[in-house]
Order: sequence, then C-alpha cells, then structure tokens
Amino acid sequence: MKFALINNEKAEATKGSKGVCPICGSELISKCGELKIHHWSHKGKRNCDPWWENETEWHRSWKEKFPVDWQEVIHYDQNGEKHIADIKTNNGWVIEFQHSFLNPEERRARNAFYGKPIWVVDGTRRKRDIEQFSKTLNSSKPFGSNVKVWRVHSDECVLLREWEDSNTPIFFDFGGDTLWWLLDGSSKGMVYVTSIPRIYFIEVHCVGEKQKIDAFNDFVKDVRNLIKGYESSRSQFRRM
Repeated sequence: MKFALINNEKAEATKGSKGVCPICGSELISKCGELKIHHWSHKGKRNCDPWWENETEWHRSWKEKFPVDWQEVIHYDQNGEKHIADIKTNNGWVIEFQHSFLNPEERRARNAFYGKPIWVVDGTRRKRDIEQFSKTLNSSKPFGSNVKVWRVHSDECVLLREWEDSNTPIFFDFGGDTLWWLLDGSSKGMVYVTSIPRIYFIEVHCVGEKQKIDAFNDFVKDVRNLIKGYESSRSQFRRM
C-alpha cells in the first residue's frame, strides 16, 4: 500500500512512521527497506482487502502518472462492500494495474464491482509473453488505413488467452511508448488488437479535457466500425 492516513491525510511511508489504514482503520507500519519499494503494511499477515496485491515498481510507476488524490481510492458498491481502486479519476473511471496472474473468477468479480474498469496488464512479467505476442502479431496482416487493427489467434499467446473473455478494456504494457489494446467483444480463439501511444492513454484519462475525451471516443468508434466492416466483408466472402 502506497498511502496510509496520518492526521486524516494521505501520507507515503517513511522510516519509523505509523499510520492508519484508510479501508479498515487499523494501524499500519512503514516498510522502508532497500530491496522493496517503501510501502505500508498491516501488522502480522492481516490484509483487509483480499483483492490487494504486493506492489511492484511497475505498479508504483503507473500510479505516479496520475494525481495523488486519484491514487488508492476506496470504492463502494450499493451494498456497502468496499475495495481500494488503484486509480479512480474525477470522471469516475477506475483503472487497475495488474502484474500477477488473476484468476477469471476474481476478475469477473472485480469487473462487476467496479462497473467495467480499465485494466493495464504488465506484459513483462513473463519473458515468453512479449515473444508470443510479437509472433502472433507478425503472423497476421493488419487492416485499416488511419487505424491499424490485427485479428489474431489467441491460442498462440498465453497472455491473450488469459484475458480474451473479459468484457472490459484491456491494455497490455510491454514497455516502450506503446500500449496494446485487446478489444472487448472479441470472439473466443480469435481476438482483435490495436495499439495506442502510452502518452495518449495517460493524457486522456489524466487530463480529462472534454476535447481529448471526445477525440478518444471518436477513435474507439472508428475502431469498432472498422472491425464491424471487416467482419461483414468476411461474412460475405464466406457466403460466396
């Protein structure tokens, strides 16, 4: 956990400091060693949020691209259940950064709880993932002019198989300047992916200007129409 409450204000861990957990109200102790990033921890093995996972440098780097007030925000549902969202923007969007493997049952529970969160998935956790993804991409010819979309076999890439049945926006982060978007609504076994600049993703969600959001929504609409047209042409070809 990056933040605890000290005097009811968000505070990062410093050596010897103590804070209060914002979700359960229990005492937190600071962990400020040399091997792991500085963080807060419950005493013993207690963890008040079962969806929480140990934070990596990758997590921390992503969180710090957004305002502090948006980081580690408690999200409630209508029944009073609560969990800590990695990022909750002032527009109500929830962004979750996922490094470790997430079983499908828990992913569906999180999707239902947050109401279609945006997932950014660490594609560098396993060495094979970038190799498999690149190989899968190179085996397919993209379609589209201004926007390039690939229709690929998910069977050839473990990472794609793990996330293909999600009905929420999924973005794979393999490092570098590009994120790869696994388009929701893809069919099992065959999926559509496209790329967007990392900085564009951050600007749209972080800056939140209406003009940028409208432009992004237009981009999404163009991609959807592109896929719809491609599927239609494939269907016509098969009937010939």
